[in-house]
Amino acid sequence: MTHTPSAIVFEGAQVLLSGGLTSCSLRIEDGRISGLDLARDGATVIDATGMILAPALVDIHGDAFERQIMPRPGVPFPLDAALLETDRQLAANGIATAFHALTLSWEPGLRSVEMGQAVVDGLAALAPRLTVENRVQLRWETFCFEAIPLIEAALAGPLAPSIAFNDHTSMALLHPATALQDRPFDFDPAFPVVDLDSPAFETKMHERAKRSGLTPSVYVDLIRQIWSRRPQVPATIAKVATMGRAAGIPMLSHDDTQTETRTYYRSIGARISEFPMNQPTARAARDAGDWIVFGAPNAARGGSHLGSPGAADMIRAGLCDILASDYYYPAMLSAVTRLLADGVAPLPALWALVAENPAAASMLTDRGRIAPGLRADLVLLDWPEGGLPAVRQTWVGGRPAYRAQA
Repeated sequence: MTHTPSAIVFEGAQVLLSGGLTSCSLRIEDGRISGLDLARDGATVIDATGMILAPALVDIHGDAFERQIMPRPGVPFPLDAALLETDRQLAANGIATAFHALTLSWEPGLRSVEMGQAVVDGLAALAPRLTVENRVQLRWETFCFEAIPLIEAALAGPLAPSIAFNDHTSMALLHPATALQDRPFDFDPAFPVVDLDSPAFETKMHERAKRSGLTPSVYVDLIRQIWSRRPQVPATIAKVATMGRAAGIPMLSHDDTQTETRTYYRSIGARISEFPMNQPTARAARDAGDWIVFGAPNAARGGSHLGSPGAADMIRAGLCDILASDYYYPAMLSAVTRLLADGVAPLPALWALVAENPAAASMLTDRGRIAPGLRADLVLLDWPEGGLPAVRQTWVGGRPAYRAQA
């Protein structure tokens, strides 16, 4: 294992503080930021001339790890190899803290409870070898009652998870005459349901079935059985929410489409609206003081691939606090770069979307900013004016997690 000096000084960089870029040195000791423009006093000096030194990124929701586990539908790779590769990708993209959006579904295969348990166990076993802080977002499908024991166990683990309430079951069964972004509250008695016997529905389920290792017809039979649980879902949600509140962890609701939906999840303690699918719902979240998350790929690409609100427009309207990697880890830096170039907001405000705000929403108050006493989670960037930043170094708790040479 490489020895890390107890005191390190970065010199020559433009340091990204809350008020903007400042020319100063930064000293870290014993894993924490000591201060700015302090004496060297025997510290190891890192020449960062021409670079930008910023708080490392905090990813509140990322499921790109699934592509390491299953690079192609139905083609799994050994889990240890997948998790180690994911960890390296995070470090190489300046992400020091990651909440892996671990779907706990009634589906077999990639998003099953069994796979979720394997990932939780795998991360725990590999922890001494991982370079960044790998946490999990328990992305719980609310029709999956079988996930409750895993949720209980994860809440008692060494790194507190978050819980995200997902209902992709109702989304899958939504009648095609209703746009996804206009989906009624999931427990609306008049929720419009597709004809499960139609050939079109079986065709629509083809990719989900392939991911699950099932034929489309078998998958349709399974989702029909799961849909029969609908009357019991609200009570199960209440049980999981009670567990989350007792553990004092952050909770999120996913793909909100109605103010009624956001109000419901807020009432049970989920104060983060993750990927609201229309502006009125995002506005309701803002008016209530909730955190609002959009996808960094949305911002980097200039729009949502699902037809949801554009992240840049939401930022301009004050309706976005956090950008998450979603399905592509490099998107966080790419999003900041594009938004800055488009004049959406100044750099400190944009950087807060990928560092300070996700840390605060995740109740991790010891990171996300550069200030004395905070964890030394830092990213050193080669960032030419008008160009895309390249990560040269990532530091996690004062340890070097990634280094690249120009």
